[in-house]
Amino acid sequence: MGKPTGFIEYLREDPSELPAVERIRNWDEFHLPMPEDHLRTQAARCMDCGTPFCHTGITINRMASGCPINNLIPEWNDLIYRGLWREALERLHKTNNFPEFTGRVCPAPCEGACVLGIHNPPVTIKNIEYSIIEKGWESGWVTPEPPQKRTGKKVAVVGSGPAGLCAAAQLNKAGHWVTVFERADRPGGLLMYGIPNMKLDKKAIVMRRLELLEQEGVKFICNTEIGKDLPAEQLLKEYDSVILCTGATKPRDFPIEGRDLKGIHFAMEFLTENTQALLEQRDPGISAQDKDVVIIGGGDTGTDCVGTSVRHGCRSLEQLEIMPQPPLERAPNNPWPEWPKVYRLDYGQEEAAAKFGDDPRGYLTTATKFEGDEQGQVKAVHTVQIKWERDANGRFTPQHVPGTEKVIPAQLVLLAMGFLGPEQPLLDSLGLDRDSRSNIKAEYNQYNTSIPGVFAAGDCRRGQSLVVWAFDEGRGVARECDRYLMGSTDLP
Repeated sequence: MGKPTGFIEYLREDPSELPAVERIRNWDEFHLPMPEDHLRTQAARCMDCGTPFCHTGITINRMASGCPINNLIPEWNDLIYRGLWREALERLHKTNNFPEFTGRVCPAPCEGACVLGIHNPPVTIKNIEYSIIEKGWESGWVTPEPPQKRTGKKVAVVGSGPAGLCAAAQLNKAGHWVTVFERADRPGGLLMYGIPNMKLDKKAIVMRRLELLEQEGVKFICNTEIGKDLPAEQLLKEYDSVILCTGATKPRDFPIEGRDLKGIHFAMEFLTENTQALLEQRDPGISAQDKDVVIIGGGDTGTDCVGTSVRHGCRSLEQLEIMPQPPLERAPNNPWPEWPKVYRLDYGQEEAAAKFGDDPRGYLTTATKFEGDEQGQVKAVHTVQIKWERDANGRFTPQHVPGTEKVIPAQLVLLAMGFLGPEQPLLDSLGLDRDSRSNIKAEYNQYNTSIPGVFAAGDCRRGQSLVVWAFDEGRGVARECDRYLMGSTDLP
């Protein structure tokens, strides 16, 4: 490495952010760029560790450890330390089609597996990745690179989320004609409508990359739902191969008393409507303004609902989390290089705490009933604390704790409890085999479904997961699709 003793000499420095009370006034990204000399110092902390677990990309205890797309992290850290930014960008693009997305929204399993992180704060890998790609765009190094020749093969990609975009980009590089079908009014899938603008700017960042893909030859067809607006059989006839990247968009419901009251929405419905309204410069159809908001569920989606509700100007906010509060440091049963399951104050909770005085999450708490008014509008959520105990089969189940009942006022309730898998109508129309969790049945690293020439990748195959896993699968399915079309492949 360029600075073998850097990890001893320098402390971790995280990028600066606008203060929470200031950034909740708008929908702009709030991370501030780090000066170049500071970035070089942070890159110098990357150790000559022998085995860089940061880019192993394995799964331990059902969690990512290291980078799933095997980013060449030590290499570009060394290049940044030496001031070789363009060379660092070239190394970054070898494994990552869209580092401007992962550099903003990835939870950075690479940092959780950093060897330095065993005893000290890990290297700021995510911020360095973000800085490399932004330097590339600013310097004019990221330009359209259409293929020099075409194969004549046509591929249809259904879904323009992270997996679909990666598959399209790679297959276009291989010279195939790629058409991406998207049922929404804009391409991008989760990147466009599932992640709020303050985390990932739609016009400045997402559209910038989508326009580059179009300039390289990828065709996007929006407002078209396969199986509804266009028969799935037509794709099989008109294209040499079809790749399904439809995501896991079936939300987990919460069928307790009062679920049919007005004012109770799935989180993604709320987030999508908000981004559409922002792009169309109108008021959102679902607003938290001047309302008491209760968010049921944690995770990134719950956090995004918190940040969005605070920006709307909610009157109060509580977030119910059925799991216990994580420890401040790694527990003995959560050793390195597993993803560290520790307490974090994410951006949304930080903003809620700045406005209301405390972390809005109530742990070991669940809702038991939604209460409505005479007009059928939700007005309160009845809750109870729980404890986890083993049932007769030895499985941990939540048990109510008597005497802990509580009634929380709420005119808006958002359900952010995860997703159950892909929506089924398209899969039914094609007659695809599915696994026990209702996902499309296709082996990892092969991606071929029960229909020859039809492939599946991303959340519709593996279930709800990280954006970076979608990138891994999008690249992988492109490789296998290219092999199917041409007999061999040079795609990584």
